[in-house]
Amino acid sequence: MAKTKTTYTEKDVMDFVNSYVDNEQKKADSFRLIELIQEWSGAEPKMWGPTIIGFGNYHYKYASGHEGDAPILGFSPRKAAFSLYVYSPTERSKELLSELGKFKMSKACIYIKKLSDINISTLHELCIESIKYINEHYECACRIK
Repeated sequence: MAKTKTTYTEKDVMDFVNSYVDNEQKKADSFRLIELIQEWSGAEPKMWGPTIIGFGNYHYKYASGHEGDAPILGFSPRKAAFSLYVYSPTERSKELLSELGKFKMSKACIYIKKLSDINISTLHELCIESIKYINEHYECACRIK
């Protein structure tokens, strides 16, 4: 079975942002996202893998037998766009997407160019919905309310 690449690391989050993000707007947006998600989750930012800033953690196990740990909420300030890991497959989350603003989406990842492209209060609601979903469906190492 393949080893999970996205695991908790001891890297410093602020050092990562300052060294990895070379665009000043993206750097400012990264620090703002850290503040917001930390406030909403009550969890400290931690590095997961080489480029994901995660908040809280939970344990997942798929029907295939693959299992591991992942952040409850997270994001990565990638070159092309921010990857936001804040979405859960609920009806409320689907409704909220129509109010989010300018973004693209894959199965469970939301991509934005900059924070000013989206509605921050809608992002907040998506994060809270995701926290509730994970708390109800997974074994959490730390419960976020």
